[in-house]
Amino acid sequence: MMDDFDIEKIDEVIHGRIRLGIMAFLSGADSADFNGLKARLGATDGNLSAHLRKLEDAGYVAIDKSFVDRKPLTKVSLTEAGRKAFTAYLDAMKRLVEGMG
Repeated sequence: MMDDFDIEKIDEVIHGRIRLGIMAFLSGADSADFNGLKARLGATDGNLSAHLRKLEDAGYVAIDKSFVDRKPLTKVSLTEAGRKAFTAYLDAMKRLVEGMG
């Protein structure tokens, strides 16, 4: 049964397709650069920026901006809070899927 499932445990900050993709990609990498994420997710500059801002505001990702050979470089990494939130999100989704079977 689904007695132990609580819809409120689905983190809406993570649940969007692009944000979920960012979190999933970063969970297996130390960090990623903006252009690499953009290409991997098929996102536009503005769309990816907006989703990263939402994750950053939630404390789930850290964004480091620097310059390499006078070109801007934006690196993104999961924070410890982001890793915990992503694990909790996956656990909640697992309970949902298991309850359907």
